[in-house]
Amino acid sequence: MNNSDVAEALAASNGLTKADARKYVDGVFAAIADAAAKGDEINLHGFGKFKVKDNPAREGRNPATGEKIQIAASKKLTFAAAKALKDKVNG
Repeated sequence: MNNSDVAEALAASNGLTKADARKYVDGVFAAIADAAAKGDEINLHGFGKFKVKDNPAREGRNPATGEKIQIAASKKLTFAAAKALKDKVNG
């Protein structure tokens, strides 16, 4: 399922045009991305939580040469499904 499929489902279930539904879907994802970029936690009741986690800098190895390399610190976006979603997925 992609953004267009989500927009079509939203349009069908709420009597919207596909164009309007696509604007709403894009707006929701943009709001989630903006909040994540600021480091905020996004909690969607009944669906789950998006959280930004810090990965500290560390030392790694180049698999081709075995040479030690420095891996820079980074951030990653994680998702934890809510119990309601887990229950729905697992039947």
